Amino acid sequence: MRDGSSPVVEFPGDHEQDLMLDFIDGNNESLVALRRVYQDGFKSSVHSHKKTQLWFARSGVVIVSSGDGRWMLPPGHGLIIPAGLLHSSEVVSQVEMHSVYVHSDFINPARPRVVEVTVLAENLIAELLQDEDAIRKGERRRALVMELLMDEISHLPEKPLGLPFPSHPSIAALCRQFLRAPKANASIDDWAQTLGMSRRTFTRMFRIETGVSFVTWRQQACIFASLPRLASGETVTNVALDAGYENVSAFTTMFRRMLGSSPSAYLKSSGMRDALSAAAS
Repeated sequence: MRDGSSPVVEFPGDHEQDLMLDFIDGNNESLVALRRVYQDGFKSSVHSHKKTQLWFARSGVVIVSSGDGRWMLPPGHGLIIPAGLLHSSEVVSQVEMHSVYVHSDFINPARPRVVEVTVLAENLIAELLQDEDAIRKGERRRALVMELLMDEISHLPEKPLGLPFPSHPSIAALCRQFLRAPKANASIDDWAQTLGMSRRTFTRMFRIETGVSFVTWRQQACIFASLPRLASGETVTNVALDAGYENVSAFTTMFRRMLGSSPSAYLKSSGMRDALSAAAS
């Protein structure tokens, strides 16, 4: 680990983005921890960092986009963003963001990863975000916290909340429309016809563009698009039926297959609904 402790800076939500970027990229420490609050509707411009970033949504929901895909970050989850990757973010509800920037010599994954932020990692980040007086009183302890946090980030469990996005303009346009109004029964033939392609050509191109089949992408996208609505308090029944599922059971089965638990259990364990309620109050 490099000498010196990580500075902690809390930027108000209305500070210019480039001010923060200059601070992050110009800092020579191994690890930098920042806290920011973003208001509902905030959108960042496309940017990158010289350091690897753990973008941790402590409360609220955010969507991070790059040329390779879109990742949804509900509360309790984070996105590990490789150094140098161009990306942008869009806030779905007021977000309290805790970000940790780590020198790429220590952590630099080949691709973005959505991860569950463990209790240990969350507490370590909170420790780093103490006020400056507390920092100066425990430099050695702080260095140990930083070292442990970097190790913990490398072992955070990955979650399937990423959605690959095609680069083909026409296919990408249909994918964006689908996310705005997902339908579990969307037809391969309908998409192929809209694009003026044969079924075979479309399915082959879709897999090349996204790395998954159309059916798999459709299933993931339906669950992906449901999370903000569920987190805001809409009923599972309404969300499932709006998404084109024949019944709640079919939606719950797919949700459990992707995220490991029922919608209600997942929301409770992740704190999504409580966080959004608190943000709205």
